[in-house]
Amino acid sequence: QLEESGGGLVQAGGSLRLSCTATGFAVGDYAIGWFRQVPGKERQGILCISSSGGITDFSDYWYSPDSVKGRFTIARDNTRNTVDLQGSGLKPEDTAVYSCATDWTRECRLGVYEYSDWGQGTQVTVSS
Repeated sequence: QLEESGGGLVQAGGSLRLSCTATGFAVGDYAIGWFRQVPGKERQGILCISSSGGITDFSDYWYSPDSVKGRFTIARDNTRNTVDLQGSGLKPEDTAVYSCATDWTRECRLGVYEYSDWGQGTQVTVSS
């Protein structure tokens, strides 16, 4: 089971830190990715971290006009059993529901549909 936390209201130019807490398994055992979705738009992959610590930036493979490239980072905390997403220089277009998910494999897959288990998501709203 995955659960996100840390969402809320952020001013433009500000930063966020979201945590994805795993229950029932160790975060280091599987690849875990962070995604976001705006109502009416397709879910967008942000970053994924594999079990070996390799990082996949989905924007290297999929074009998005709302790219977060260079503004978001992902890190795993084995002590807290979390995968954290940190973002800076937030823009109003970063407003979305942010979710984490795993594909139950060790490597990050590139297709959003390949991730089978999702958290409930956390809302991030960036005000201008």
